[in-house]
Amino acid sequence: MLIADIDGAGAAAQRCAIQADGGAAAAMAADVGQTEQVEAMIADAVRRWGRLDILVNNAYPATEAMSGGAEDVPPEVYDRAMAVLVKASYLAARFGVPHMRRGGGGSIVNISSVHGFLAARGALVYETGKAALIAATRQMAVEYGRDGIRVNAIAPGHIVTPNIQAAMWDANPSGLDFITSQYPIGRVGRPQDIAAAAAWLCGDDASFVTGHTLVVDGGHSIQLQENFGVQQAHYAQEHPGTQLPY
Repeated sequence: MLIADIDGAGAAAQRCAIQADGGAAAAMAADVGQTEQVEAMIADAVRRWGRLDILVNNAYPATEAMSGGAEDVPPEVYDRAMAVLVKASYLAARFGVPHMRRGGGGSIVNISSVHGFLAARGALVYETGKAALIAATRQMAVEYGRDGIRVNAIAPGHIVTPNIQAAMWDANPSGLDFITSQYPIGRVGRPQDIAAAAAWLCGDDASFVTGHTLVVDGGHSIQLQENFGVQQAHYAQEHPGTQLPY
């Protein structure tokens, strides 16, 4: 496994964690919004292992993607965020598909979001990018199915990664409790939940699944909004000290 991240130190830490569990991994610093760096990433993986079987696109331009509506987002921010959210998956497929085809097939997983189906104020770029990933997933599934390449997406709900925990919840545990109360399954997501979904989509048990977006959100997005709104109002009344996250 090759881990490519703009945060080279973070990629190296993940490599060490995988190796400590007995896995084979390498790491590199790469900005997947840059064409030549994506090409180098694919080339490095093929050089190391001689083939390419699985590609997971999971790039996110941090707070740049949550910077307002059409009147608020500067064009340069829009372009940069879309390069990471959307163009990166196209570039990875452009350079990766020929190697998968030569190897007899493969699996591509694009990490989208429930934001690809739903919408929030102040998140034009993020919603647009995540919806575009779903459309690209479907097109690539049709385009490359005859080559033995399956292309699927995952739409996570709120996943508490270490970075999100540190940035949002360490200082606001009541806010996390409020978010948790919104999930029918009784908890928010963990990175392992998305990893398990990706592993299934890439495995033989999903050999007849392509062009699909698997929602992994603990039931959050299936709720009737009228009832959900009343439920949250009751929560606020019952927990008056809650510090809302935004």
